[in-house]
Amino acid sequence: MSRLPQRIVCLTTETVEVLYALGEQDRIAGISGYTVRPPQARKEKPKVYAFTSGDIDKILAVQPDLVLTFSDLQADIARDLIKAGVPVYAFNMRSVDDILGMIETLGRLVGAEAKAAELVAELEAQIEAARAIAAERLARSGHRPRVYFEEWDEPNITAVRWVSELIEIAGGTDIFPERAGSPLARDRILAEPLEIVRRDPEVIIGSWCGKHFRPERISARAGWSTVTAVQNGRLHEIKSAIILTPGPVAISEGLPLLLELLDFAPPAKAPAGR
Repeated sequence: MSRLPQRIVCLTTETVEVLYALGEQDRIAGISGYTVRPPQARKEKPKVYAFTSGDIDKILAVQPDLVLTFSDLQADIARDLIKAGVPVYAFNMRSVDDILGMIETLGRLVGAEAKAAELVAELEAQIEAARAIAAERLARSGHRPRVYFEEWDEPNITAVRWVSELIEIAGGTDIFPERAGSPLARDRILAEPLEIVRRDPEVIIGSWCGKHFRPERISARAGWSTVTAVQNGRLHEIKSAIILTPGPVAISEGLPLLLELLDFAPPAKAPAGR
């Protein structure tokens, strides 16, 4: 008789995505109501919790033998489940390597190590291909576009680490690299938004979790008319379900989008004396 978990509850979308990719979706007994990937999961699996709120009895009702949680944001429900006698594994991905490590760990938890290794290898190959494209562009132009990634607008929150790393892989330069290592969003809040103006991004990417990015609001911010990205109209959105999900999708879909948005030549310098 297998000792591997047979009834897994996934309280974030990325572990659902991985289990489906590994062909282990039959083990999923419940999901978060915020699960978006893969789309069929919302049709096939019972929604037993939101993200940070819900009724623990709904989780217990599906009789899980393992619950997968994410970060300190789900610390309270993890505590309550442990008190109820349910095994819990809490992931805390903050970097690209963490995402790949999560896939490998989840593969071990369900006895699908070989498939997990294949998935990781595919994602690593995509990363290396993106690096090669970025290197070719850099050799041609000698330029890495300055990028401001905004996770939230009020207050301004800068890029989390895996997003900052993906920007660098795609050939850009995150203008707030010193903040990317802070795991908590509150530590990436900009006390002085005009610091963005001073660092003058050439590309602004918004991913306002839970609401649509509004480029016209960026352009209308006081003092922002001189920002290169605003002047050139390079204000773009990448959906938070893609780029702010620390799972395969951030690499498989988020990275190609970043490559596309950063594919432009820097403006030519005016001739001397003009």
